[in-house]
Amino acid sequence: MPPAPAAARALDRLDRRILEELQADARISNQELAKRVGLSPAPCWRRLRRLEEAGFIAGYATLLKAPAIGLPILAYAVVSLENHHPESVRQFDQLVHERPEVLECHSMSGANDYLLRIVAASMEAYEHFLSTQLLRLRAVRSVNTSFVLRTKKFTTRLPVG
Repeated sequence: MPPAPAAARALDRLDRRILEELQADARISNQELAKRVGLSPAPCWRRLRRLEEAGFIAGYATLLKAPAIGLPILAYAVVSLENHHPESVRQFDQLVHERPEVLECHSMSGANDYLLRIVAASMEAYEHFLSTQLLRLRAVRSVNTSFVLRTKKFTTRLPVG
């Protein structure tokens, strides 16, 4: 295993416990968090603020169940561009940022350029997004989509221990 970055090495055991507890339940009260990590509330609050200010905590969010809100289709689309001219990349980036069904976009190494994680209400809705949005961009050479049949594991927790 490669060595941890310097910033990660700056975390002590209590910092890691705080991060683990917050990943398990971001709504935990400071009082309960302090109890679980073995600190009194004031030092726990100071550590939490330091972790936030140092950039270890990107934010707090409520995770929704996509099928429960009418978005049962989860797709991963591998996208290749025709070229990487600044205007082509700008148009692609703009579409990705504007379209709410695109949850993630990663620039990739290898044969393809991007990996998108996309949700949709139906296969028809996905096809509509594909044909009226993504494939309308001149810079897009190809899109290869895989649909999730069943999720075996999903977590947002990073291994901090």
